[in-house]
Amino acid sequence: MANPRVGKLDIVTTSLFISLIILGWIMYYAVTYDPNSTVSAFDLTKGLGKETLWVGSSIILFFLVQVLDSRVWSGFALIFYAIGILLLIGVIFFGSSIKGATSWYTFGGFSFQPSEFAKFGTALAVSSVLSGPSDDMANPKTRLIAFGLLALPVLLIMLQPDAGSALVFTSFFILFYRKGLNGNIYVIGFILVALFILSLIYPSYGILMVLLAAGLVFAVNKRDKKSQEYAMIAGALIFGFYFMDKAWSIVPLALMMIRRVVLYFTNGDLKKLVFHFATLLIAVGIVYGARYFYDDVLEPHQQERINVWLNPSKCDPRGSLYNVLQSKMAIGSGGLTGRGFLKGELTQLNYVPEQSTDFIFCTIGEEHGFVGVALTIFIFLALVLRLTYLAERQRLSFARNYGYALAGILFFHFMINIGMTMGLFPIIGIPLPMVSYGGTSLMMFTLMISVMIKLDQSRHSKG
Repeated sequence: MANPRVGKLDIVTTSLFISLIILGWIMYYAVTYDPNSTVSAFDLTKGLGKETLWVGSSIILFFLVQVLDSRVWSGFALIFYAIGILLLIGVIFFGSSIKGATSWYTFGGFSFQPSEFAKFGTALAVSSVLSGPSDDMANPKTRLIAFGLLALPVLLIMLQPDAGSALVFTSFFILFYRKGLNGNIYVIGFILVALFILSLIYPSYGILMVLLAAGLVFAVNKRDKKSQEYAMIAGALIFGFYFMDKAWSIVPLALMMIRRVVLYFTNGDLKKLVFHFATLLIAVGIVYGARYFYDDVLEPHQQERINVWLNPSKCDPRGSLYNVLQSKMAIGSGGLTGRGFLKGELTQLNYVPEQSTDFIFCTIGEEHGFVGVALTIFIFLALVLRLTYLAERQRLSFARNYGYALAGILFFHFMINIGMTMGLFPIIGIPLPMVSYGGTSLMMFTLMISVMIKLDQSRHSKG
């Protein structure tokens, strides 16, 4: 007799999940289709056969998770996290190098990427920590532990190095916000990231001028009319000297900033002085640190990826810019309804590199047009929203936390992947969940989603 405390399988989430798996298999078939040869869907020596194997295995895994006790995931959360960390350490020494990153274990004709499992283990561990007695991110100890659990896998993944997979872990800040992390941190983070990006586009001294002028504006005392006048002069200097390309024009701004420091000392506003000085110092460090990072830390091929994103005019259209140009062309050529299934010319002639993995979205755009693209985005958004809905209706804090962690990971993946294909984000090797070719990604997303569905089934349980 069935346990009355265990609910029914969530049909909406399951249907959206299965739809994406089917879409992925069909799109991979379209990418590899050759009218002059016949390839069996069960031939494991071919990509299509391997994809069929992964799809079948993922379905089995999905239902296997539904049979297991839901308490396994919360009870052994830290053990799964530890396994993920050990796999990340091991791949550095025993992994295979693919495209410059030692990120894979290879077994015969198959490969496994431990960073995908680490996302799952980290989601479980962070969810467990944030479901304890002091589960509020406003608690310094809880915040320190949560950040530490996040930092360790990121550090190990960067040692591979695989910046794309490491960036996925920033999606956990969606969960952190839900758990009470101060919203000002996100505003400051956004400003610092924007400053870093702008520093890669514009001259450093120009950015520094803007920062000094902004510092003066924020330091203005409304009762001090002279300060207002100086702030207006600073604005005039920006528009007058910066566009004349005169680096020495930063001197008047620096002198005005020194004047403000003297006024702070005179008025006894030491706290304001320390705050503004520290903020300006951090901003200046980011400005010059960004240029150092680009020139002296990044490899040439990594610099090219950034140029493709931020300065495409500097790139060779037959070189590093080729992928993005062909991707945009493929998506745009689909029009409203697409060229038709198996009729994508750019897809069939392999004009788009990596079109079965990172650029699988191009195939959808070319063969099924705007309608197919919109439907795909709708399915992903619907799944993300459904996961947040499931999270909110959970009675147990662990399940609620895990739902938000999963929704964040899924949203980050599909947003960045689609953005890559359209040139909105740099090409960092993020697959489209359940759609891009790849057994590790498919199995891990299947595991993560099926665990959430199982937790939702058991939400009425007291265990």
